[in-house]
Amino acid sequence: MIQQVEFTLRPYGRGIHLVTGEVMRQLPQLPEKGLLHLMVKHTSAALALNENADPDVRHDLEAVFDRLVPENAPYFLHTDEGPDDMPSHAKSVLVGPSLTLPVTDGRLNLGIWQGIYLCEFRNHGGGRHIVATIVG
Repeated sequence: MIQQVEFTLRPYGRGIHLVTGEVMRQLPQLPEKGLLHLMVKHTSAALALNENADPDVRHDLEAVFDRLVPENAPYFLHTDEGPDDMPSHAKSVLVGPSLTLPVTDGRLNLGIWQGIYLCEFRNHGGGRHIVATIVG
């Protein structure tokens, strides 16, 4: 069995946002065993799996990305859409657009401290479109 749904996450400001609950509310019932694949349909945002308890982790990750790929770098050519545009594309490549997660007993089989992050790299990215493919 393969199911596929598309949905839009609410708009988030720039930052690393825990969206596990929002994603799960958009999905049909998960199979007893299988996989959930999530892909964000944008080139300036990403999906990641990481710490779901301490918000300092999200703040620190954003600081790491901003240090790795600073705005207004003199070597950027793609600058027509503002100083956050090209850095957002580079950060998206570093993190990646998708996650594949195991499903066990009809639930995501995540570690106790793991959650799904939307990494919003634009100042005003808008709602982000997600494709969820469920295999089970």
